[in-house]
Amino acid sequence: MIKKPFLIAEIGINHNGDINIVKKLIDNAVDARFDAVKFQKRDIDLVYSKEILDSPRQSPWGETQRDQKNGLELNKAEYEIIDKYCREKKINWFASAWDLNSLKFLDKFENLKYHKIASAMIVDKDFLEEVSKRKKYTFISTGMSTKEDIETAVEIFKTNDCKFELMHCVSTYPMKSTDANLITIKKLREVFKCDVGYSGHENGIAVSLAALMMGISSLERHITLDRTMYGSDQAASLEKKGMMNLIESIDKMLEAIGEEKLGHVHPDEIPIAKKLRAHIK
Repeated sequence: MIKKPFLIAEIGINHNGDINIVKKLIDNAVDARFDAVKFQKRDIDLVYSKEILDSPRQSPWGETQRDQKNGLELNKAEYEIIDKYCREKKINWFASAWDLNSLKFLDKFENLKYHKIASAMIVDKDFLEEVSKRKKYTFISTGMSTKEDIETAVEIFKTNDCKFELMHCVSTYPMKSTDANLITIKKLREVFKCDVGYSGHENGIAVSLAALMMGISSLERHITLDRTMYGSDQAASLEKKGMMNLIESIDKMLEAIGEEKLGHVHPDEIPIAKKLRAHIK
């Protein structure tokens, strides 16, 4: 059955460490009628090696990888602002933690209804155990994953009686439409007997609309104020116009699908049929 999916606006790190950009992105998600906004949370000293963090990288925040990655992280005070702002705007927020410290950080926000397993984290069994023990509904992205990786994750969540859904994902930025392989959505649902959503990194909205027709339960797209802004995810993101176009297109498609009415003649067709069939005796 085709129905409107749970719509997630992935802010991720597209805020560039600026809480004012965060608020504008939340406003855009609300205006476009998304159900939730999502962020990414990392303890950079756990996610990256000292060698990587000390290596050179030019960015608006300094000369090293550490400067850049610190610049993209929001602190507790900023997340408290996010929590308060989202409650005022009546939109859900949650985040994908990339390490156990970040998961514990998110525990401080009791209002969070959801967790997200990023594609990079689906192979970390200890992390999956900890997330599933929280018993919060969890979206599990399947990018870069083998069938065995997905099987292990599903088994952990089922064993710990934590509700979840899978999200078909191809982890390239931006993703080519020829790589989307959306038929996998049906296969995931068939094999794992669960709801399956779609997390997209493509340009435009056509692939996401095609995913809708696969009966997805959720749809996640990265969002941005401007696709030319600094950041690795900006180019694969939707600006406000694209966000509005996506949701309006979903609504129009769901209207067009309608109900099964085999043999039903629409009332507006009756006078047209009479006119066009007047010559038939």
